[in-house]
Amino acid sequence: MNKVGLQDIVGGQLQEKFNRAFEKVVENLQDPNTSFKVKRGIDIKLGFTQNENRDDVKVSVVVSEKLAPQHDMSTSFYIGKDLQTGEVFAEEYGKQVRGQMNLSEITPPAEPVQAETVDTETGEIMEDAGTVVDFRKAAL
Repeated sequence: MNKVGLQDIVGGQLQEKFNRAFEKVVENLQDPNTSFKVKRGIDIKLGFTQNENRDDVKVSVVVSEKLAPQHDMSTSFYIGKDLQTGEVFAEEYGKQVRGQMNLSEITPPAEPVQAETVDTETGEIMEDAGTVVDFRKAAL
């Protein structure tokens, strides 16, 4: 019996379809929105239908891949009605309440703030950190 190379079936189209399916599987494996636990697969199905004289066979070729589904996602919308115009609206929001300021939106001041020296024992702010005051001499 002569051998048939899978890369030659349907004029090489089986190999092309397999390559595309393999690429889809690899992309799905790398997708962080899918579960790493789900098995992926590629099925190549050849169906044979012969005629009554048994001298001719039609072969159907199907290549399909089994991919992991993407994770479910959810979000929240604030909905309401503008009392002045009567128009309804919906605004998506994340982990922050609508209208609330986000700290990441605050821009830092242009000039750096000078740090003040604090006395760790008393908690008072030292006015001139560079000069040591000798209270024994100041009392005289």
